[in-house]
Amino acid sequence: MRRREFIALIGGATVWPIATRAQQTAMPVIGFVEAAELPKQTRAAFVASLNESGYVEGHNVTIVYRTAEGHNEQLSEIITELVHRQVRLIVSNGPGAVVAKSVTGTTPIIFFVGSDPVKLGIVDSLSRPGGNLTGVTTLNTAAGAKRLELLHEMVPSATNIAVLVNPTGPSSGPLIAELQPAANRLSVQMHTLQASTQEELVAAFTKSNEIGAGALLIGNDAFFTSIIAELAALSNQHAIPSIYQYPDFAVAGGLMSYGASITEAYRVIGSYAARVLKGEKPADLPVQQSTKIEFVINRKTAKTLGITVPDRLLALADEVIE
Repeated sequence: MRRREFIALIGGATVWPIATRAQQTAMPVIGFVEAAELPKQTRAAFVASLNESGYVEGHNVTIVYRTAEGHNEQLSEIITELVHRQVRLIVSNGPGAVVAKSVTGTTPIIFFVGSDPVKLGIVDSLSRPGGNLTGVTTLNTAAGAKRLELLHEMVPSATNIAVLVNPTGPSSGPLIAELQPAANRLSVQMHTLQASTQEELVAAFTKSNEIGAGALLIGNDAFFTSIIAELAALSNQHAIPSIYQYPDFAVAGGLMSYGASITEAYRVIGSYAARVLKGEKPADLPVQQSTKIEFVINRKTAKTLGITVPDRLLALADEVIE
């Protein structure tokens, strides 16, 4: 081999790995932040939506998953770390969206919230969000009054109804404000119980028995969503008819669920993430409102609790678990 050819070969061998590393570095990174770990199908829906838009994890996009495991005070540190890492965009739910708004005004944020994001102060309006945030709202907080009505119709003898909220989450205040007029209209006494940790959760259920609550409405919060099966088990253990927003609650043994689909919301978030990766700005993407509402009744649980499900509710239900 001629010396010139040998040098060219060595030079090519040296350049190739550097070029490869440059390509790897250029791969866009998405920071996927959960205030508390979401049901597995939500991540799957997000990834599937990205795939449909041409982005495959590990091939032309990297997803870094972070969770605060229900400790909202850790969200600022998590999101700050991702911003310093210069991720292309951040996906976050619930309180993470509020924190992200305060941490960065430049990194695109795609959010999922159950409350009105305008009232939360993270966007200017639904149609023209402005700034660096957009996303999906299920307006599940606004559906709280309907959940209370359904719970009262299921258990009309319950004159004392407990409402479980996470005081560290952004939705607790708006939810109580939404529920109080409905409680007055139904002539039921509403008692607020608070929990942001496992220990407080157990204490809240014990308190519900002490105050003689005849039914329980569980507020929308990322912490509660991460422990849906436990909420259903505690509800049955304490023999208290309960309602939550996501179908997983009824599937896990809870009495009822009524609310927008979180899985469908994350499919939209995935498509929005792809559009931002392709160059669109969050300010130009209107906040989407999830319109798919699911009402699920667990009739087996109702029988265990000694409840006869009214025919009207059976007719209204999208699914009845026997």
